[in-house]
Order: sequence, then structure tokens, then C-alpha cells
Amino acid sequence: MASEVKLPRLGQGMESGTVVKWLKAVGDTVEKGEPLYEIDTEKATQEVEAEASGVLLSILVEAGDVPVGETVGVIGAAGEEVAAPAAAAAPAPVAVAAAPAEPAKSTADIVAEARTAISTPAPAAANSANGGRIKASPLARRMARERGIELSSLSGTGPDGRVVAEDVERAELGGAAPAAPVAAPRPVVVSGEVEQIPHTSIRRTIARRLTEAWQIPAFQLTVSVDMAAANALVDRSRELNPDVRVTVTDLLAKVCGNALVRHREVNAQYSEEAVLRFPSANVGIAVAAPQGLVVPVLHSVERLSLAEVAQARTEIVGRSRDGKLTQADLEGGTFTISNLGMFGIEVFSAVLNPPQAAILAVGTTEDRAVVRDGQVVVRPTMTITLTVDHRAVDGAEAAGFLRTVKTFLEDPALAL
Repeated sequence: MASEVKLPRLGQGMESGTVVKWLKAVGDTVEKGEPLYEIDTEKATQEVEAEASGVLLSILVEAGDVPVGETVGVIGAAGEEVAAPAAAAAPAPVAVAAAPAEPAKSTADIVAEARTAISTPAPAAANSANGGRIKASPLARRMARERGIELSSLSGTGPDGRVVAEDVERAELGGAAPAAPVAAPRPVVVSGEVEQIPHTSIRRTIARRLTEAWQIPAFQLTVSVDMAAANALVDRSRELNPDVRVTVTDLLAKVCGNALVRHREVNAQYSEEAVLRFPSANVGIAVAAPQGLVVPVLHSVERLSLAEVAQARTEIVGRSRDGKLTQADLEGGTFTISNLGMFGIEVFSAVLNPPQAAILAVGTTEDRAVVRDGQVVVRPTMTITLTVDHRAVDGAEAAGFLRTVKTFLEDPALAL
């Protein structure tokens, strides 16, 4: 008997998700527990596993926003008949030449109609023969979704008519895919067209959370750190553990983890009822992933060795950039580190990651002239800035934590 594939609730408060792509095509054999399709939630893009074994008989939602619990596909026995969804029972309205007067159209609408007019119907026929699934690379799907282009309107130039990134770019510019000459209107090119990138669930979440952060009464504290000993430790750790690439970010996570358990007033969250102080340091690492800014969490950092922190960070950052984070990877953080030093940024203030009470912004390490024992010397120096929620943490408490972080970085043996 056929089994409906419904959009699951992957986290508390989740009401909808965006189907990004299917990992199986109609007619493919599916095993229970096997990744079936990907959805974009407010926090991450996740794979959804099949809840039954059989054959994927139908895909009802190829891509787009779907409420939790809605059926997106059907799995059953090979050859089993699948009832057409109610939404598909009524034929789609057909556009006719004589249409009633419409409101004035924007430039974007005119360009969109022009693109539709110059596309050929061949891809739609090919997709129908393939059970309604459009052959396209993951990059092409993401680009088309972000730029508001229908994949079904594109003529794929990849293997077996597969739509590739170049086809999406060509469509955006109003060009046609290289194929046999066909009669078509001249493409309309609009000079200086504004690119419209639809909001993803993650981008909407980033906007909402950062807006919340700006409403918090926060303050910043900044110190400069002599990184000579820290850099030497990182280099030595790489020599001793060539299979694990230890970075300054790993050392920062370890140092902050140990400082947080000493200064629990900073390892905190503010709520309307109380200030929550946590016994363990769960350090989030801000990552610029393709889908947007995400903050995966390293749990109980104070209990890990530096090599273990590096290994955990490598794995979780890799999953971030591959879009493979799970809900568990993003939950439970008590503190965040945002490092822009690799971009040459000297100093900046990071925005709080609510409901956490503090975030550390890390700048680049550069040689600076400083005074030591009455002499001017050149030392590798890094500037770090702590942004703090003043509702949960007082200035002296934040200053004590930052002083401990500076001490641990300048003499890492104290932290390890």
C-alpha cells in the first residue's frame, strides 16, 4: 500500500520548510532510512530520510515552501496506481490573447515575460517523459531559486539535457541555449536591471534574529593580545598532529571555553524570568556558509583537548559549508566566536547572537610596535572585542572574563 511522504517537524516551533531538491527521481527504489530529499529550515538545510521502503511513485512538490505535515511525495510498490492530488484535478487556466485590462507592470514583470517568451517548450516535454522531474545540477537549482527563474523554462545543455549553472546565467541575461535555430522574438535586454534574490528561510531567520539583537542594551570591551606564544603553540600542535590542522580559532575556542567555566556570569543567557548561567561551555563558531551565516556549536569545549577541538571544528564547519548541518549542530550554544582575521580585518564589533549574553569578535594578527621593558619591539598582535548583553552581565564581570582570555592566549599553558 502506498505511503505518503509528509514534511516532518525537525525542531520545536517549526511550522514550514522549503523543499530544496529531491535525492531520488520518480521510479527509483527507496530504502527506509535512506536520504530522500533536502529541505531548508530556519536554521539549516537538512536531508530527510525515507520512512518506508519501496519505489518513489510520485513527487508532488518538486521545490518550494511547504507547511509541516503536507504530503510532498508518495512511496509504494512498483506499478502501483497513485491518485492524483486534489490540487492537480482542476486544469490550469489557459492564457488567451484577449485579456482584461491589468495594472501597470513593473520592469521586472516585463523582463520576466520576455524571458518566458523566448524559451522553447522542449524542456517541458523532456521533463514530462521523466515523470515530471527536471534534470538539473544542485548549483543550477539553487541559482534558479535565488533568481526567480523556473527550471522548466530552461533548455539544458548538460549531459542528457541536464540544466547546468551556465543555462541559468544565460536565461538571466535574456539569452538562449545553444541549439538548432528556432524562430523566436528578439530577447529584451534591460540596462541596469536590479537583481532580485528571494529570501530563504535562513536569510529571514538571520534578519529576524539580528533585528532582535539590535534592541538589546549591549556594550563592547576591546583588548590587544600578544600572540607570540599562541602562534608557537599552534605551529607546534600542527607538527605533533599532522592529521589535524589546529588553527587560531581552535585555540580561541579552547581558551574561551576554559575562561567561561571560570566566569560563569558570562556563560549566560537573559530571559524575562531570570538570567541563566550554564555549567558547561558550548561555543558557537560563526561560519559564512553558502546558504548564509550559521553558528554551529562545539559542545563542552572545556572538556576537550586542543586537538579534539580542532577535529570537531573541522567536521562541523565542513558540514556547514556542505549544507549538511542538523538541528542538533545548531542548538545549545552559550557563547559565540566570530573570526574575521583571515580577511585582514583589524578590529570590529560583532552583533550578539540572542539569547546568548556575549560574543567575541576576533581581528587579524599583525606585527605591531609595542613597548616592552622600556624598549620598542615588534610583536605579533591581535585585537579582540567582546560584545555583552548588559541586562545579563555587568561591566566588571565582562572585563574579568576578557582579562582571563588575554592571559590564557599570552600564556596558553595556563589554559591547557
